Amino acid sequence: MNTNIRISDFKLGDFIEGFFIIKSMNIKTSSNNKNFIDFNLVDKTGEINAKLWDSNKDDEKKYSEGKLVKVRGNVSEWQGKLQLKIIKIRPANDEDNLVIDDYVPSAPEKTEIMYEKILDYIREINNKDIHNIVSYIFKESKEKLMFYPAAKSNHHAILGGLLYHILTMLRTAEKLCEIYTFLDKNLLFGGVILHDIAKLEEMDSNELGIVSSYTSEGELLGHIIQGINKIEKVSEKLNTDKEITTLLQHMILSHHYEPEFGSPKRPMIPEAEILHYLDVIDARMFDMKRTLESTKPKGFSDKIWTLHNRRLYKPSYQNLNEE
Repeated sequence: MNTNIRISDFKLGDFIEGFFIIKSMNIKTSSNNKNFIDFNLVDKTGEINAKLWDSNKDDEKKYSEGKLVKVRGNVSEWQGKLQLKIIKIRPANDEDNLVIDDYVPSAPEKTEIMYEKILDYIREINNKDIHNIVSYIFKESKEKLMFYPAAKSNHHAILGGLLYHILTMLRTAEKLCEIYTFLDKNLLFGGVILHDIAKLEEMDSNELGIVSSYTSEGELLGHIIQGINKIEKVSEKLNTDKEITTLLQHMILSHHYEPEFGSPKRPMIPEAEILHYLDVIDARMFDMKRTLESTKPKGFSDKIWTLHNRRLYKPSYQNLNEE
């Protein structure tokens, strides 16, 4: 038996025992009309689907999302992905002497530091109206930004993921402004910081950065519409220039690019075009890095839904950038 093994090290056929956090759980009914619990378990290194077959009402009451549990089980495969068949499971207790933060998937930088670094970028915005709108919304959102992920289950679905997503996009945007000097840095920085800010109202997250569900308004409107409304309200409150307000709203409105992904308008200014690709690049690089970390050299990963069901290959030669 492999004890205290991390999810990223799971291999088909392993018999494992370890501690994990319940990211989500659903009570379902099998083909033989018996209840089972469908879990998604996480630790700092990854996520895996797990099944507790033939569950009872006591099991269903005992566990909930965000709880730390000790699990013993077999690693199997379902539809090309690793899955855990749970043999034994129990809640973690005081005798286990664990710190839950050690098991929470989180951004590689502390949220307090990332928040201050983004404030530094806001200070670089020298257009008064853009600066005031962005500063007001960002500072108003501080409490949730300290733990919110950038998504429920896809890219940056980690503690502090939204701050990390914004910060890495800002760093890339800064470099691109050195190359494409005609870009308005004020507008681009503002769009990057605000493009996903309404996810704080779109999703319900606990303080571990685990999203249990979308809010009613989030389901009905989505973060793009919510973000546009937020900019409108703040702009009216601060009495900012109407064109500036509209440009920032267009950045938010168009950043998904396609109508089927929520953007009724494609980008009509260069800064909005760049914002879209910054978002795509950062999301895909995050998913690729996370996937390759659990892939063996000279091996292929599982298919990745967010990358159009592509498999990634991990070369065996040493990447000197990682030294």
